Amino acid sequence: MEDTSTFLGLGHLFMTIFLYGFSAFISAPVITDVSMAALCPGKDECSLAIYLSGLQQAITGVGSLMMMPLVGSLSDKHGRKSLLTLPMTLNILPLATLAYSRGTTTFYVYYVFKTFTSIVCEGSVFCLALAYVADNIPEGRRASAFGILTGISSCAFVCATLCARFLSTAATFQVATTMAVLSTVYMRVFLPVSIRDHSLIVVPSDKLSCDLLEDFPGHKNRVLRSIRSVREMASLMRSSVPLSQVALVSFFTSLGEAGLHASSMYYLKAKFHFNKDQFADLMIIVGAAGSISQLLFMPILVPVLKEERLLSLGLFFGCAHMFLISVAWSSWVPYIAALFTVVSIFPGSCMRSIVSKQVTSYEQGKAQGIISSICSLANVISPLAFSPLTDWFLSERAPFNFPGFSIMIAGFTMTIAFIKSLMIRATTPMSDMGLP
Repeated sequence: MEDTSTFLGLGHLFMTIFLYGFSAFISAPVITDVSMAALCPGKDECSLAIYLSGLQQAITGVGSLMMMPLVGSLSDKHGRKSLLTLPMTLNILPLATLAYSRGTTTFYVYYVFKTFTSIVCEGSVFCLALAYVADNIPEGRRASAFGILTGISSCAFVCATLCARFLSTAATFQVATTMAVLSTVYMRVFLPVSIRDHSLIVVPSDKLSCDLLEDFPGHKNRVLRSIRSVREMASLMRSSVPLSQVALVSFFTSLGEAGLHASSMYYLKAKFHFNKDQFADLMIIVGAAGSISQLLFMPILVPVLKEERLLSLGLFFGCAHMFLISVAWSSWVPYIAALFTVVSIFPGSCMRSIVSKQVTSYEQGKAQGIISSICSLANVISPLAFSPLTDWFLSERAPFNFPGFSIMIAGFTMTIAFIKSLMIRATTPMSDMGLP
């Protein structure tokens, strides 16, 4: 009976992540065109759009750096479902803004909403979902379960991108807003509390509200709370060598991926004149490859290769993906490079699984929050380097003709992550503390 309830709970979690991912991903193919139409109408190059995107990424990264360990720790204390409500609700605001209008003034309103809501939303929903899975799945099966969760997210990416491919820009944001509302309602109505939540000490609702007020930024003690979160993060990092190694790999991986994300769309638009439909086609290939890999191949490969080797293999193909895009000589090359996602999708789930095995069941949220925080730190640093670099090499001021130079630098950053991953020692799983 308990196994059945656990299975149903995970099913509802997967549906929640699918709906949320759909609402978040459907705008991805069109946001570049919307940004450039609002900021630089009729142009294929726009320095303002590149720098605003980088600024947004940096602000979000700084905020997330402090928020992720806090959100993870709060979920250990108050439950995963309670903490999921805030980011999923905030996700509605920026989408609703562009659903209303996409003029220049409205775009700046969206930009402000998106920047500050992303401080809480960016990565927190997936982080909490990982902690929820860890609550309900034994150590030996977590890597596959994390892979399935990532696969579900990739499926949402594919479905959302397919819809964006055939919808108008206005309809795209209307659908995104509707799905964001639906995902929040579905989570609140159907998602059961996790097994870990059942072991929490029940406190009166007024006491819980007081605790949340004390813990979240905005309270008079928020600076002290943030310092305490950083200290807890450092202490937990020092407690496990594999955890420290994974954190380092996670930083360089995220730095490379953030560089690719910051540069690739503007690069492809400037060099090959990609538009919304071509971006969507490319994203469909990436999402489909990732979905098939996570749902079918990863459960087979993890028992054979283990997480550490699969992590290194995925990072190697991630490097190859970036290097190939950076030297693309024709518009079909990025589509071929996208197929590398079949293998390059593995690192995220592998790192999360290794981290999960290094901590007790009472620290899953904190541990996943720490890794998300480290990824956010990379997102702070990335735009400082890649936004000016992208703008420089896409402009007429470039010292030499190499439009994909910033993406190649991102590839070298990923190479560092690959080399570091080879040093990760075999994990020593900790007790599941009585979990099934």
